[in-house]
Amino acid sequence: MQWATLAAAALLAQNVAAQGNMLRFACSQLVVERTDPLVNPGMKFTPHLHQIVGGNSFNVTMDPAMDMAAASTCTSCTFKEDTSNYWTAVMFFHHKNGSYHRVRQVGNGGPQGKLVNKGGLDVYYIPSGKVTAFKKGFRMLAGSATNTADSKVSKGNICHRCWTSTNEDNFVGSAPCSGSDTVAIPMDPKCKMIRQTIIFPTCWDGKNLDSPDHASHVAYGQGSGATGGGACPSTHPTKLPQVMYELMWNVTEFSDKSMWPTDGSNPFVYSMNLGGAAAHGDYVFGWKDNSLQLAMDNNCNLNKDCPKAGLHAQTDAQYSACNKKQQAVEDVEGWLKELPMGDKAIKA
Repeated sequence: MQWATLAAAALLAQNVAAQGNMLRFACSQLVVERTDPLVNPGMKFTPHLHQIVGGNSFNVTMDPAMDMAAASTCTSCTFKEDTSNYWTAVMFFHHKNGSYHRVRQVGNGGPQGKLVNKGGLDVYYIPSGKVTAFKKGFRMLAGSATNTADSKVSKGNICHRCWTSTNEDNFVGSAPCSGSDTVAIPMDPKCKMIRQTIIFPTCWDGKNLDSPDHASHVAYGQGSGATGGGACPSTHPTKLPQVMYELMWNVTEFSDKSMWPTDGSNPFVYSMNLGGAAAHGDYVFGWKDNSLQLAMDNNCNLNKDCPKAGLHAQTDAQYSACNKKQQAVEDVEGWLKELPMGDKAIKA
């Protein structure tokens, strides 16, 4: 391992040590479909495609009064007690012939160890001091699916990193959303994987479980990055655990530049047909009882059993077996004539 890599790993380890223990675990794919019960409740074939992980009680409507833990028979996330749902837009490769192909997702490694997921993402809950866990019915959104300007996005909260190796354990760079990370999706044929990071607000108004824009009831504190969040403003005084999504998009099969659009446009786009500025994440809380609060209070760490909080870590075979049939049924695999937007997806 090179000295630069060792230094980066050490720096990240120091950051983790400074913020105490944190949950870091894998979630495999539950379903890929055009539904969005947060922004478009009740709608099938929403404006763009999402990849969803978590409890299998996920549905088109997602009534906030629903007890997700009771309604779910399994979860595609590591901890049996976590039936929350986490979802993001899907990354596509745009071929010069006009067709699109979904970029596959892989697990992540790094200084804290390898995480195994089957086409899903990795989730972090990072505390900073005493935090108040989310309440039943809580939901929020980070980022905007319509944003087209990189300058309107904080690189400290939503970012992308070029990974020049297919080995996710070959750690690249330093802490998430720092250094050479960019809001834009990297378009360098040297990139074998692209890591996407989405960091959610850590400050809550203490009253509303949601808001019309799914964002006003929460706020970012002072500072940025994966630090657990800084001091909260008086309007949002309640400190929450910092939720962070980490996705590894494997772009190896699309690194041949002769396949790229000839107009010089970025061949990698999200399912809104927009770039990294439109990256966003949706979160619907669904931990059983007070297990998340107990996990934060008892310094539960990484993806391991935590008896003090009653957390049970499933094997990757167990959580990866939790899947759900599409509610908005369409074929989103292979080469598509156009992005799944509007009408059903059409094969190329």
